[in-house]
Amino acid sequence: MLSVQDRAIVKSTVPLLESGGEALITHFYRMMLSEYPEVRPLFNQAHQASGDQPRALANGVLMYARHIDQLDQLGDLVAKIINKHVALQILPEHYPIVGKCLLRAIAEVLGEEIATPEVIAAWAAAYGQLADILIGAEKSIYDQKEQAPGGWRGAREFIVVAKVEESAEITSFYFEPADKGPILAAEPGQYIGMKLILDGEEIRRNYSLSALANKGQYRISVKRETGGRASNHLHDQLQVGASIQLFPPSGEFTLSASDKPLVLISGGVGITPTLAMLEAALQTERPVHFIHCARNGSVHAFRDWIDGLAERHPQLKRFYCYAEDDGVSPAAHKVGMLSQEQLAAWLPEERDLDAYFLGPKGFMAAVKRHLKALGVPEKQSRYEFFGPASALE
Repeated sequence: MLSVQDRAIVKSTVPLLESGGEALITHFYRMMLSEYPEVRPLFNQAHQASGDQPRALANGVLMYARHIDQLDQLGDLVAKIINKHVALQILPEHYPIVGKCLLRAIAEVLGEEIATPEVIAAWAAAYGQLADILIGAEKSIYDQKEQAPGGWRGAREFIVVAKVEESAEITSFYFEPADKGPILAAEPGQYIGMKLILDGEEIRRNYSLSALANKGQYRISVKRETGGRASNHLHDQLQVGASIQLFPPSGEFTLSASDKPLVLISGGVGITPTLAMLEAALQTERPVHFIHCARNGSVHAFRDWIDGLAERHPQLKRFYCYAEDDGVSPAAHKVGMLSQEQLAAWLPEERDLDAYFLGPKGFMAAVKRHLKALGVPEKQSRYEFFGPASALE
């Protein structure tokens, strides 16, 4: 337990974190990743370069400091962090490295006039408390996944059994365990961790499961990203018959059981987790409105599959929106950006619904605004980020 004095000192640093937290965290990452190469595989360097990761961690540190007296006010932030850590296999031995570098960054960025020994001691205690919370929760999840039917701990070897081009940019990969054993069940919306060795360097990535894991295999569908080390390696180098190391499925952004109408809204590769959600929902009687936005028809993955589902399941209504008209794509889609008026026309008349949406940040920010304006309860409007979380407001 933190002392009253420690909590007061940590809260007193909130204004400093509000104004300079991102600079502090950027310095922290630069120091840690250069001096402790063993933790480099745990961090996506593209997110470092874009600033997304430093901004996300700076916000997390700020939220922790603000709510140091009432950690329950952090909401689902802790759950998101825990699940990301589990998917990447963050272990107890990583926490002392992070703590040491964080305290050094506080001292070096804030300077000795602000980062007094009392401030450093208070933040050391605060970090120790947070580390204990995360380590304990992550151990519980690691244990559960290891002990569950088909479960395992750490990396497990899988074989690529199929590779399917879904669009001009997205390719699906199907994996089955090399040991021929059962696999851990995954909830619709979860992602799986992956360990790759590229040019002698280990990197780790998370990819959403784009199908239900009910046939003894996992499927991910990966967009080729310009300059993306992992995505380009998967597209160009990973072939059928190759082996790969996977970590157990994780993630708290999952489809909740409900009899309310379900609306799935996606942009671009954000479609991937909604596919497993769609499969699961169609095993029930709940109405489903599936809305997908793509740049054009050439990059619209899974359209034929979804159209086929709609023919077999009257409860499913699907709607497509293309940012540009390529002149060759099938009809039955709107051209332009997804406006509030268009979304209103595609939503169920009853706005007491469950909405799940994913895609680029700007797209999600617009969808979030539209849903609120159209009367969808905010607690029933859920979203997930690919990569570091950030604010949509």
